[in-house]
Amino acid sequence: MALGAALGLAWVAGSACQLQMAALMPAAQVAAVAALATLLVLGGGWHRRSRAGALLLLLGVAGLGFALTHTRAAARLAEALPPALEGQDLRLQGTVASLPRESLQGVRFEFEIEAAWHRGQPVAVPRHVSLGWWRGIDGDAMLSAPPVAVRAGQRWAFTARLAQPHGALNPNGFDLELWLFEQGLRATGSVRESRSAGAQPARLLDEAAAHPVERLRQAVRDALHARVPDAGAAGVLAALAVGDQAAIDRGDWALFRDTGVAHLMSISGLHVTMFAWLAGAVVGALWRRHPTAPRRVPAPVAGRWAGLLFAAAYALLAGWGVPAQRTVAMIAVVVLLRQGGRRWPLPAVLGAAGLAVVVADPWALLQPGFWLSFVAVALLAASGAAQAAPGGRWGWLAAAFRQQAVATVGLAPLSLIFFQQLSLVGFLANLVAIPVVTLLVTPLALLGVLLPPLWSLGAWVVTALEAGLALLAASPMAVWYAAAAPPWAVAAGLLGAVVAVLPWPWRLRVLALPLMLPLLAPPVPLPTAGRFELLGPDIGQGTAVLLRTASHTLVYDAGPAWAPGSDAGDRVLVPLLRSLGVRRIDRLVLSHRDSDHTGGAASLARALPVASLASSLDSGHALRALAPHTPCGAGQRWQWDGVDFEFLHPPAAALAAADASTRPNSLSCVLRVQAADGHSVLLTGDIEAAQEAALVRDTAQRLPSTVLWVPHHGSNTSSTAEFIGAVAPRVAVVQAAHRSRFGHPAPAVLARYAEAGVPVLATATCGAWAWAGDGEPGRCTRRTERRYWHHPAEPGPPP
Repeated sequence: MALGAALGLAWVAGSACQLQMAALMPAAQVAAVAALATLLVLGGGWHRRSRAGALLLLLGVAGLGFALTHTRAAARLAEALPPALEGQDLRLQGTVASLPRESLQGVRFEFEIEAAWHRGQPVAVPRHVSLGWWRGIDGDAMLSAPPVAVRAGQRWAFTARLAQPHGALNPNGFDLELWLFEQGLRATGSVRESRSAGAQPARLLDEAAAHPVERLRQAVRDALHARVPDAGAAGVLAALAVGDQAAIDRGDWALFRDTGVAHLMSISGLHVTMFAWLAGAVVGALWRRHPTAPRRVPAPVAGRWAGLLFAAAYALLAGWGVPAQRTVAMIAVVVLLRQGGRRWPLPAVLGAAGLAVVVADPWALLQPGFWLSFVAVALLAASGAAQAAPGGRWGWLAAAFRQQAVATVGLAPLSLIFFQQLSLVGFLANLVAIPVVTLLVTPLALLGVLLPPLWSLGAWVVTALEAGLALLAASPMAVWYAAAAPPWAVAAGLLGAVVAVLPWPWRLRVLALPLMLPLLAPPVPLPTAGRFELLGPDIGQGTAVLLRTASHTLVYDAGPAWAPGSDAGDRVLVPLLRSLGVRRIDRLVLSHRDSDHTGGAASLARALPVASLASSLDSGHALRALAPHTPCGAGQRWQWDGVDFEFLHPPAAALAAADASTRPNSLSCVLRVQAADGHSVLLTGDIEAAQEAALVRDTAQRLPSTVLWVPHHGSNTSSTAEFIGAVAPRVAVVQAAHRSRFGHPAPAVLARYAEAGVPVLATATCGAWAWAGDGEPGRCTRRTERRYWHHPAEPGPPP
């Protein structure tokens, strides 16, 4: 048993090592690794009773895990979209392979391509892609909604444009490219259902062509939403019945995260186990009543196999997430062992289930859900809390209390590591939410498939539960936020969790608190007096810059708003600031009113206190009410911690004379920041050639800067040769979207910087750019954290 566990860990270790690679090895090297690993396994197997033989066996298994994961990764990468086809109009035919996700802008869905043509000629494209079907104007095309509702299993023919997977890459942020790679989605794009003359229309070829499980999920979701008028409650029921987590409103997700019950709102192992137990009990009872069936197959055996089959069916209906995979694998191990007359201890069953998940999907090792799911069960087993409840009237309550305490304490470090937050009301919330969701809401969500009126009752229970959770979340200390911790603090915190839950004497378990303290309040590295550090996050088409001194934080612009309820402030800036340990914004600067600069401002102010606001916004603009406001008139200066700040534009007279006809770009706040050693940055907003000329004329002596934030995202309207020469930067940074539909940065602009000998870094290819405010090169996240599934970063000279 011990050797088997070690071999399983060795395989997982080999797979985990492969996931750290920045680029894949040549096929010949992988074949050599696989051959050597096979020899080690054969040689170690002959002498496995000796230490040397066991070590060889472990190394060989780890090598095989590495080689198999690498081979699968290479095969998946080989499905890439040819660069020549990016952005081209392609005629696609295929089937809708997932539940469509609808929004005000349109619908997004996974699409399995059966055939593709470019200008009438067949072309090879990835089979599995993610598409959006949006409404509105895109370039010269007027895009319209689908002629009929998009539903799972339909076969369509339409025109679309595809691109290789690319997502924002920020420190401690969500890795969209990893998620797409794990899901096998090797291209993204949008349907081009254009109203233009001569455009080939989209055609629905078959209403139910494929994917019967997805069609069933769609039918259940549609029936549920038709029955339950409350969209929020219907979303929770849909998440529990068919695994449609996207149906839950973002506000509800925030409530569930803040109260520590988010794990209950997706299909968890507890839900699958309960369903399997119930199905097995019903089948077993019916089996016993049959006159002849028990003679052929004993009722307990029939019940066990029925429980496994029903658990697998429920997991498939719910989207086959990691918690469901883990639970089905554990149930399968138990059923197979019992069938063979054997029993394994819970840790061995858990290990076998974990190995099965890793072999099937090695990239699950990089997902928080994998670790939260398996570690929770492992901690319960190690602490003894998973054992049967003691007898007596209140034994079950004491057991539930202890299990919840173990889960809360044991998973707290993982919550801080993965999400940099910890719900302080989660213990109380889960004491109520676990039985309510598990014993009431989930059964009602599932039974409603057969008896739809039960969905109305389930919605009432969900509404009542959310009301109680809202009361807990309203407390001032409901959530604790912590900065991203260094590796030593992570290791100490994990060790502290283990010490806290193991059944050791209390004199040893009290050591858990000092071990976990560095994770709860990790040290935050800050610039020394007279220095500043700067971070330009990867936010797509927009501007946002984070700047910190020894004791102050300034945010210059707040990025774009992408859709109602979705903006860069909520999705990128707030998590990034919290991961850096920022608890207050001392000054928010909004350069001008364009939405790609102000879209995330309201979300920032809701999440973090803002002490002051400086902007060129007109007096009636709603965002001026976010904090005490000061116009960003030229000549304003202040100093924080030995670092000088000065607004160079717009002139106070221009601000006073501005009216509705004034171009907002012309009023952009231009801010220069200089450290005590002379290193500086010039933040320019969307100024254009006329404003650049005025700055060169009026403030030429104060323009030279180490770093220039390229005006107007690299538009042709800006970055004149005279302005570049006056600033004389050592590096220029462009914040613009990947494959920007505005053509940013413009080739002519890049040529002007090249003529001046100024290297240009773009966040689209660099990811977030961090600079320590000194003479050292900045750091591109897409290079320092590169993995083989990431879109390639274009090489560029350092500053």
